[in-house]
Amino acid sequence: MIRDVLDREPDDRVSVLGSNGTVVAPELVPNLDDETLVSIYEDMRLCRRFDERIISLQRQGRVGTYASLAGQEGAQIGSTYALATEDTISYQYREHGTVLSRGFPWEYLLYWMGHEVGNAVLPDDNVLPLNISIGGHLPHAVGYAWAAKLRGDDRVTLVHFGEGSTSEGDFHEAANFAGVYDVPIIFFCNNNQWAISTPREQQTASETFAEKARAYGFDGIQVDGMDPLATYVVTEAVRSRAANPLDGEPRPTMIEAVQYRFGAHTTADDPTVYRDDAEVEHWKERDPIRRFEAYLRGQGLLDDERIDAMESAIDETLQEAINRAESYEGDPDEIFEDTYANPTERLVEQRAFLSKCEVEPPASRNERSE
Repeated sequence: MIRDVLDREPDDRVSVLGSNGTVVAPELVPNLDDETLVSIYEDMRLCRRFDERIISLQRQGRVGTYASLAGQEGAQIGSTYALATEDTISYQYREHGTVLSRGFPWEYLLYWMGHEVGNAVLPDDNVLPLNISIGGHLPHAVGYAWAAKLRGDDRVTLVHFGEGSTSEGDFHEAANFAGVYDVPIIFFCNNNQWAISTPREQQTASETFAEKARAYGFDGIQVDGMDPLATYVVTEAVRSRAANPLDGEPRPTMIEAVQYRFGAHTTADDPTVYRDDAEVEHWKERDPIRRFEAYLRGQGLLDDERIDAMESAIDETLQEAINRAESYEGDPDEIFEDTYANPTERLVEQRAFLSKCEVEPPASRNERSE
């Protein structure tokens, strides 16, 4: 039975692949066809390349502050593939893979360039707009899941958040509400070991984050977040229970995906101040892309030629998205659109003032001296 994987303690971490890509739990290998397995790998490579390109653009001043996902591709892609297309995803700000693997609208880049329209297109792919506040989106995701239950449809909501969010009141309120009203939601805790500069051991006295679910009346399970197959099989089982629970089974579940953030918290952060290079290298030995590639090569599904073709296609996709985003001309009037349902008098005055302004070229040195 698909959900048998859930019959374990919160500290019994689920793994399918070892760090070298060999299968360590044959009974847990998900029943996926070859095309899907390769597609998961390609989307993981797309995530890594996306990360590299956007950081490069940020360093050139072409993109604003950005949160890197490197190291977390396995959790993001594995969990997304395990959902139904109509399921809703709510993410924090680092889970770009959820957007990329659901069609990758080129407008998504616009958000990181300062245009809110990049957020507005996400619901077309059943992804809720990004909410930059820590944990602030959790109650909204629970409300969305409750609405699905009241409508009587089979839609499940999966909400991503970092382990640091579990220290916020929003997490506790959301989890309590989910347990009380038994809503079809998956709390997906991305435990990447660091909440900016606060290490995991200073974030909680709990042995695991997964066990926190018990306080709210539902189960928690821990998974190797750098193993896409393990993440897939756990999310698939949790999703099945949320949509169609057996008698006495709670719909909500909390998944703790144990992984590591390879890069900085954001491009405004310097991780060398608070962590050692040796720690980073230790976790890079578990690189989700490398280990999954080793598995697929062993299955005869990948070779150098196919990977090179993937890389070329990925670079073309990214370059096209970047070109379209950089050719976009924003309208300054848009900053007033969604501030209030009914604009205040002062906002109306400011909007009118801005519309009359004309940008003049800076005065020359001679003009300034006169």
